[in-house]
Amino acid sequence: MRFACLLLAAAFAGCATKPVAPPPAVASQPQAPVTIETILQKQIYQMSPVEAGRYVAWVHQSEPDLRKRIAAIGRKNIGQPYTLNLLGEFPYEVHDNLPMFSLDHSDCVVFAEHTYAMALSKSWEEFFWMLQRIRYRDGVIGVATRNHYTEMDWNVANRWLVTDISAELAGAAGPSYSMTVDRARFLKTRHHTERNIPVETSRQAYVAKDQVAAIAGQLQEGDFVNVISTRNGEYWASHVGLVVLGADGQRHFLHSSEPRVAEETFESFIARAAAREERNRKEGKNGQVLAGFKFLRLNENIVVPPMAPQPRPGA
Repeated sequence: MRFACLLLAAAFAGCATKPVAPPPAVASQPQAPVTIETILQKQIYQMSPVEAGRYVAWVHQSEPDLRKRIAAIGRKNIGQPYTLNLLGEFPYEVHDNLPMFSLDHSDCVVFAEHTYAMALSKSWEEFFWMLQRIRYRDGVIGVATRNHYTEMDWNVANRWLVTDISAELAGAAGPSYSMTVDRARFLKTRHHTERNIPVETSRQAYVAKDQVAAIAGQLQEGDFVNVISTRNGEYWASHVGLVVLGADGQRHFLHSSEPRVAEETFESFIARAAAREERNRKEGKNGQVLAGFKFLRLNENIVVPPMAPQPRPGA
């Protein structure tokens, strides 16, 4: 019996993985951790995720005012290169290979979402969770639940964060436009995703571009801005950004657009749009025209809703 057991042990020994001796220790000099002072010398888009996480913790502690924290974080990304259509759901979904976050580049929505998420967080882990809570309806990750349409998805899904005050600012005689979205068609044509979602329409108030100067004093730091454009009778939010205060208290527009994140006055933004429209007119191009802005007030008492349960894919 003992002989049989030895034979059996020998047979199994050929299938087992032999223990591997650890390699000899190599002497190395321990690297000193990067100090927060060194990290603060960088813009966020120059940071690694570890450094960005430490910055988020530092700015949360050093600036208790949420509005000022939003402005500080947004300005900490001035100069960040612009890239359109930057994020997706990869690797959670593989309809494309676009990642779920980006530090080194942004587009207008990515810039605003990352800035809000960092300002509401105390760590990298909380930032990443908060980013998905802002980007997706009820925080459920997926291309079909992403807030694609600014006015009818993003603004509505994030009412816990911001409140549309456009109608109040524009007054009873202020302009508005009708908007219709076909999410099922959009998902099928743009993302090859089949969903049975009914067509939805809404009426959207906005502040005409020539009235912005009159209401600018009512805007507050951290407010969300939708740039409303028009072409061939259709209106839509073509761009977004944030309100920040200049040194003299003047309201500035902080946003990500070609070629990089920048801060400017609303007067400057409107003038640049007019110059672009004039060039298009002279060249015979049917380009979009700036109509005005929607403004959404950062809520005073923000209660972040919990994530909805992530459904099992395919179930």
